[in-house]
Amino acid sequence: MTVTFELLLRWAHVIGATVLLGTGAGIAFFMLMAHRTRDAALIAHVASTVVIADFLFTATAVLVQPVTGVWLAHLVGWSLGSPWILASVGLYILIGCFWLPVVWMQMRMRDLARVAVSEGTPLPPAYFRLYRLWFLSGFPAFFAMLGIIWLMLARPT
Repeated sequence: MTVTFELLLRWAHVIGATVLLGTGAGIAFFMLMAHRTRDAALIAHVASTVVIADFLFTATAVLVQPVTGVWLAHLVGWSLGSPWILASVGLYILIGCFWLPVVWMQMRMRDLARVAVSEGTPLPPAYFRLYRLWFLSGFPAFFAMLGIIWLMLARPT
């Protein structure tokens, strides 16, 4: 089997999508499990790790995906005006509209948990409000990501 530039580009694009989906699901799982304990110290630690993961993995993939996608479309000859590509771009923007506030919420929840630990107080109501918003924001972003992956595979006309 000959490894071509197109194959490497497809591989990089799929890896980027996998990182976005996997990191998002992993972050959601660990934040949910930490939140269930109501332990401010554990929540502060997990939220700190989650914020790092979001910047290290998610942000990198967020930047790589459009580059590899446009490059791949150009190389293969797909029109950027194709309905499936436009739908993917729309869903990608929708995900970004949820992801940016979610990252801020994670940092704020981390900070609120740190304060609770340092002051020896329970988690404040503001933490729980942010958590509910954070939790609800994950659903449209997750399903939009699944939609993009389906569009990448099916490329409907």
